[in-house]
Amino acid sequence: MDLRKLKTLIDLVAESDIAELEVTEGESKVKIVKSSTLAQNQVVMMHPQSVPQTIAPTFTPPPGAGPIAPPPPADLADAGHVIKSPMVGTFYRSSAPGSPPFVEIGQSVKQGDTLCIIEAMKLLNEIDADMSGTVTQILVENGQPVEFGQPLFIVS
Repeated sequence: MDLRKLKTLIDLVAESDIAELEVTEGESKVKIVKSSTLAQNQVVMMHPQSVPQTIAPTFTPPPGAGPIAPPPPADLADAGHVIKSPMVGTFYRSSAPGSPPFVEIGQSVKQGDTLCIIEAMKLLNEIDADMSGTVTQILVENGQPVEFGQPLFIVS
C-alpha cells in the first residue's frame, strides 16, 4: 500500500467518528486506531507478507487542496536547472499560513537556501536549493500534493 493512500486513510480516521479502521488489500493489511485521549494520535501497523504485490496508485487530494498541477512541459531542462521533489507530500511555499514565501520568481538563491517545505506523514521537510542562481519558475501551487521526482522550481 502506498504512502499517499495511507495518509488519506489516517486523515479519514482523524476527521471522522471512526475509532478503528482495518483495510486488507491483496496480501497487505493495515490497521489504524484512533487514540482515545487525543484525536491526532494514530497508530499504524503494517503486516508485510512474503508475496510481492503491485497496487495501482489512486489518489484523491484532501478537501481544499485545490486542483492537481498539470504535468510540466517536457522542455524544462532547456529552461534551467530543475529542482525536483525528493518525496511524496504536500508542497508549501512558506513556513506558516500568512508568512511570506521562502522564495519568489526572480529572487537570487544560494546553495543550501530553503525553497519550500514538503509535508509528508505529518513531518515538515525543508527543501533546499542544490545550486546557486535565480528562481525563474515555480511549478507548483501552495498546498498542492506533489509526487516523488516532480519538478518544483527552475533555477538558472
